[in-house]
Amino acid sequence: MENKDGQQKNGKQIMTTRWLLRKTKEWKTKMENKQHYLFTSEVVSPGHPDKCADIIADSIVDRLIIGDPKSRVASEVFVAGKHVIIGGEVTTHTKVTTEEYQQIVHDALAKIGYNGNPYFTKQECLHPEDVDVQVLLNRQSPDINQGVDQEDGETGAGDQGIMFGYADHETENYMPSAITYARMLMEKVYNYALANPNELGVDIKTQVTMDYVCKENFEHSKPQHINTIVVSAPCVSSMDIQTVRTLIQKLIDETGLPAHLYDKNHCIIHINPTGKYVSHSSLHDSGLTGRKLIVDSFGGYSPIGGGAQSSKDYTKVDRSGLYAARYIAKHIVAAGLATKCVVQLSYAIGVAKPTSVSVDTYGTYTSKNDDELSTFIEENFPLTPNWITKKFALDKPSEYTFLYADVAARGQVGQPDYPWEKLDELEKFKEFR
Repeated sequence: MENKDGQQKNGKQIMTTRWLLRKTKEWKTKMENKQHYLFTSEVVSPGHPDKCADIIADSIVDRLIIGDPKSRVASEVFVAGKHVIIGGEVTTHTKVTTEEYQQIVHDALAKIGYNGNPYFTKQECLHPEDVDVQVLLNRQSPDINQGVDQEDGETGAGDQGIMFGYADHETENYMPSAITYARMLMEKVYNYALANPNELGVDIKTQVTMDYVCKENFEHSKPQHINTIVVSAPCVSSMDIQTVRTLIQKLIDETGLPAHLYDKNHCIIHINPTGKYVSHSSLHDSGLTGRKLIVDSFGGYSPIGGGAQSSKDYTKVDRSGLYAARYIAKHIVAAGLATKCVVQLSYAIGVAKPTSVSVDTYGTYTSKNDDELSTFIEENFPLTPNWITKKFALDKPSEYTFLYADVAARGQVGQPDYPWEKLDELEKFKEFR
């Protein structure tokens, strides 16, 4: 009897254990299905006051370099209310009067979309005839210039500093996914606003959160789906918030987000989450050059350097060094040498060669490790300001190549038509592999 009871007792224990194991497995599966590893990037439109400042500053860079390719420019722009203040240092043979600087500002704002839109009042939005421009530009210090323009024809770095270029294989242009899709959304809504000024204004923000599900997927650049989308866009006062949200939802759906990543039925979407948004522009939010470095570069997926790009000529390595570092990182990933990569460059003022070149593939390298990649870059790419300038024709901005003002509007990296985005040395990298 004891033996039989013991067998029954053991049988019940086994059944209980199996039930617990099954329930534990079901719970784990359920929790795994709910697991998230999220990463977010934001983008602002050209109509955002900070971007207005960048675009005005780079419109000045374009004007001066087109007139004199050896122009040295380091200007800043502050936009507040109806006032635009231009300050900084300039050395150039291009003659620009105060009135012409004022015209540059007016033309830039008009192109952005602040062109006297009659559907927004002068209290709701900046109007060009109200803009007051102050020009406070000085000549660049000769102590700096003597280190930049050297007697042997070499160009020393226009400043010391560090720059980071990044690439991964999340998108076809080797840019991270969150900022790529946030840019796509911004461009869709912004272009609609330009074409339909009777409905939307041009001061727009977008934000995308990618779900990688787990840290391992993030480390290997494998996004699983779009978790959250945020779009904020101003509307004319006659539109109600539900009409605005329906319109922008339609624009989101028409943006062309990858179908395997975007499902609006399983995506959190916030459209003008605070409600109706009418008053916008610098009348309601000041702008300053260099305040959107993450937006301008890699959306937070990579470290960023110590300085902004907009407002500076090509000898300032904050600008040219970023372009070169991105160019190298993109080639490394495109050649299959790694699935993600960050390249750091550093410079000393007045010195042409970088003081350091460092490659970090976050452990995703294939045939060559980070040390070997760093050495390969140092031995094959001079990365001096002269080399970078010639490689990307940075001293020749034009309507037919690129304009710095356009780069300021669209982002400093990641647009395939930029010269520093070309994969023209891919075979050299593949041979090294």
